Amino acid sequence: MRARVFVEPQNGASYYQQLELAKVSEASGFDAFFRSDHYLTMVADGMPGPTDSWVTLAGIARETTRIRLGTLLSSATFRLPGPLAISVAEVDAMSSGRVELGLGAGWFEDEHTAYGIPFPSVKERFERLEEQLEIVTGLWRAPVGSSYSFEGRHYQVSASPALPKPVQSPHPPVIVGGAGATRTPELAARFASEYNAPFFAPPDLRPQFARVRAACEKAGRDPHDLNYSVATTICCASDESQLARRASVIGRPIDDLRTYATAGTPAEVVDRLYEFADAGAQAVYLQFLDIADLDHVRLVGEEVLPHL
Repeated sequence: MRARVFVEPQNGASYYQQLELAKVSEASGFDAFFRSDHYLTMVADGMPGPTDSWVTLAGIARETTRIRLGTLLSSATFRLPGPLAISVAEVDAMSSGRVELGLGAGWFEDEHTAYGIPFPSVKERFERLEEQLEIVTGLWRAPVGSSYSFEGRHYQVSASPALPKPVQSPHPPVIVGGAGATRTPELAARFASEYNAPFFAPPDLRPQFARVRAACEKAGRDPHDLNYSVATTICCASDESQLARRASVIGRPIDDLRTYATAGTPAEVVDRLYEFADAGAQAVYLQFLDIADLDHVRLVGEEVLPHL
């Protein structure tokens, strides 16, 4: 199982804090550093304010050497598909081919109204997501020297040179995630390299992965061609007193974390990650909610990762 660091910078983190955490994640042996793509905090005051995910990852790309970088998930409401394809391809080049694009429909209305971003209906957001997935992957896949065109309900692309190309071929991995039973599995089957189940408990993970595999079969795709992952909040400590302190900082009861997330001693965390693996997860995104707690990342790197 691949273990990845996942953070929520909109709740309060500067670029430099994210960079420091990404470097510690890389030094600690994690496979990847992923961040959310949000423009408004969901807790406290969010100081010093939001950072743009792809601008931030571009900076981190130049300051790291091995760790993979990506979003979980960028919102299709935030960017036009053509410029998004350009931005991600450029960060892929800046990282020497270490980028992954997680793309979703968007859900947080308040951040849209706070920054003047249109927020259409759920139906339209999913229509736009589908067209964006089609356009972004189409631009990347178009042979050099050819042009790319697309005529959709929400986006039209005419005779694009489809440049620049990303370093990874045919393109960076695309992640589609969500808890939906039908639409999300269909989009994952059609466009994704990876399907991510957000914050599922192990007993619920197996049937959700089964829905995605069924969608692959319906679309004529080998279900084994898709990677399957899960996101889970992490709270790990060497003893109960330290665990209580970490749980208190993120505002979550320990019993709640042990039941619905991934919490406890390193041995308990390893056991929970094995449960995810038994349910079919090939990668786990560990959501570290306290970005300032670098020792937390180091502890998991030292005492959990060697057992995966």
